[in-house]
Amino acid sequence: MKKRFIIYGLAGWCLEIIWTGLGSLLKGNIVLEGGTYIWMFPIYGLAIFFEPIHNKMRSWPVIIRGGVYTVLIFFIEYFTGWALQMLIGVCPWDYSGTPYSINGFIRLDYAPAWFVAGLIFERLHDLLINIHLTRTKI
Repeated sequence: MKKRFIIYGLAGWCLEIIWTGLGSLLKGNIVLEGGTYIWMFPIYGLAIFFEPIHNKMRSWPVIIRGGVYTVLIFFIEYFTGWALQMLIGVCPWDYSGTPYSINGFIRLDYAPAWFVAGLIFERLHDLLINIHLTRTKI
């Protein structure tokens, strides 16, 4: 379980750095500057709890699986943002003042990105099963 948590945390960091790097390119930064927060490592590591959900939804259509992941990721993003706000006094990814933000913790316009991210983590889970870093009951 620890290995998978670390792998999901690292994968999330990588995806976020690519996402923010591409976002910087759209703003004219040809250096492709990307970034993340240390806090995001354990938050992305929580994807380990999606494994049993993935196993239950494996045969469902991709649009439904992606939709479920989107809702779950929004819930985790909101809750962890709120928890960090309470714990350290700030949410590192404060979306306040941006369109479609809910209390500065989530941005609804990121739904397509979370849809894809959920499916990427689903593929990562399948890869981990194939290299025997996880157990599954199908």
